[in-house]
Amino acid sequence: MTYVEGFVLAVPADKKDAYRKQAADAVPLFKEFGVKRHVEAWGDDVPDGKVTDFKGAVKAEEGEVVVFSWFEYPDRATRDAANEKMMSDPRMKEMGADMPFDGKRMIVAGFDSIVETGERGGMGYADGFILPVPEGNKEAYREFAEKASKMFQEHGALRVIEAWGDDVPDGKVTDYRRAVKAEAGENVVFSWIEWPSKAARDEGWAKFMADERLKANHDNMPFDGKRMFWGGFAPILDA
Repeated sequence: MTYVEGFVLAVPADKKDAYRKQAADAVPLFKEFGVKRHVEAWGDDVPDGKVTDFKGAVKAEEGEVVVFSWFEYPDRATRDAANEKMMSDPRMKEMGADMPFDGKRMIVAGFDSIVETGERGGMGYADGFILPVPEGNKEAYREFAEKASKMFQEHGALRVIEAWGDDVPDGKVTDYRRAVKAEAGENVVFSWIEWPSKAARDEGWAKFMADERLKANHDNMPFDGKRMFWGGFAPILDA
């Protein structure tokens, strides 16, 4: 199963091109370190929430756009080795000296995939989700998410990943637990759905929400949906 390093950050809208260039320039370096796939997705349909949302997760300011990003690794050992190399490589230090965003408000953590359906390739749009799940509900959540992932694929999704918090550090300014207002005994899930296009995503969601199987499971969700947040993102890098 894939090991995921998940990132959420706020980037000034007028620095989109600079951010994309820096990310693209880093691709060969990250590949050298062991990253199998590197995705950067620019906020496109990111709603305000009543309790939690992507903007609040990174304390986004006026004129900033939320970026949903991830690295895919074959396992945690490869990810840990890559992080050690990144911390000591002078090329990384040089890159970090001129970042087009506030790194102090970026949240990052390691997640172990528990549901992985579909195949990579052809992604034109992504839905991203962050949510809290009680530790004791891990298996119930996995079963719930697996059923939902198959429904999404029936309705046009290319790939669905559900990843369980494995290395989720506390941050000084922001972090995943604060983002979802996690309570004692809860873990954080980092999840996304890949679609061929935004149009396919909109059509797929309409069918998903009307699906009778969803209605049957709505009252038995193994997590607090009020603290889950989500958004639609347009990929600006998929390497």
